[in-house]
Amino acid sequence: MSRLVELEATGPRKLEPSDIDDENGDIAVCQCGLSGSFPFCDGSHRRTRDEDAETTYVYENGERRELERVVTTDEDTVE
Repeated sequence: MSRLVELEATGPRKLEPSDIDDENGDIAVCQCGLSGSFPFCDGSHRRTRDEDAETTYVYENGERRELERVVTTDEDTVE
């Protein structure tokens, strides 16, 4: 599976000691790109459990839809 993720940040986010929640214990960094509290995991990845390996998905406004894959080749290159 692949997932289209759009982010607006133009640089990295440095984690500060205040980012760690002593009440909730361990923190996790989001790897799916869907977290509402990015870069921290908020459990949004659970929505991806039934994604198909050969399908590209986009998540918008809490909804998932499939995208048609676009494949390009170098055959169109003019020498």
